[in-house]
Amino acid sequence: MPANLYALGAIALWAMLSSLGVALKHVPPFLLTGLALIIGSLLSLPFVVKDRRQWAVAPQTLALGVFTLFGFHFLLFIGLRIAPAVEVNLVNYLWPLFIVVLAPLYLPGIRLRSAHVLAALLGFSGAAIAILGGRESTGQAWNASWGYLLALGSALIWANYSLQTKRAALTGRNFPTAAIGLFGLVSGLLSLLCHCALEPAANLNLRDALLLTLMGLGPLGAAFFLWDRALKLGDARQIGILSYITPLASTTLLMLVSGRPWNWSIAVAALMIVGAAVLGTRAK
Repeated sequence: MPANLYALGAIALWAMLSSLGVALKHVPPFLLTGLALIIGSLLSLPFVVKDRRQWAVAPQTLALGVFTLFGFHFLLFIGLRIAPAVEVNLVNYLWPLFIVVLAPLYLPGIRLRSAHVLAALLGFSGAAIAILGGRESTGQAWNASWGYLLALGSALIWANYSLQTKRAALTGRNFPTAAIGLFGLVSGLLSLLCHCALEPAANLNLRDALLLTLMGLGPLGAAFFLWDRALKLGDARQIGILSYITPLASTTLLMLVSGRPWNWSIAVAALMIVGAAVLGTRAK
């Protein structure tokens, strides 16, 4: 169905996000977030030039979009800097499970079953194994725990946004997909203001510029528009299970890029987290 194809397109782009974040970890996080989001927002300009009402959204909708795009990526990029990247990536990708488990709180007609509770426990157990395995394999101190906490926070932020978007579509308070460009533009400008006030100046080379452009047009640009269409047209629970392709693809790519070999904790954690999503979405 078209909704699942949109979701798969977003998933394919998001699989690159953590690897790009690690490749650009020398770029200050506010600067990285700001530039990438502004580049991504440019994709909505053709729609806005044709109809300026595409950016006419309620203040609370704008606030939700800005908080999500700004907060999610800032927390993720900071987490990738202070804790093992592969484990942070797995914890961050608990958001599909949160979409399934929290759906009854947002969407009418959906109830939480015992299988959902078991799925939540299994998913969190997988995240715990990833975290403990990361500490064991890298010898990092407990300070790295903040990185995992930030990744968990970013996962909750994205799950909340996704479910709010679906609820708005069901209750007739929908916003145009092109409005995501406005969310990205405002979030990007806010990030750049924070960079000017809080971070040292940074010199970017041609490689940095190319990677930032790729991040902006892909994971922080087109992926958002595809995801929005998927949520508005499809079943959030089906999309949730498709989303668990992302941690496997993203983690595999991240390990290839970083040259880090697979170990038992990563393999077990990935299987548990994906199994949790399958269990949660198949519960009737």
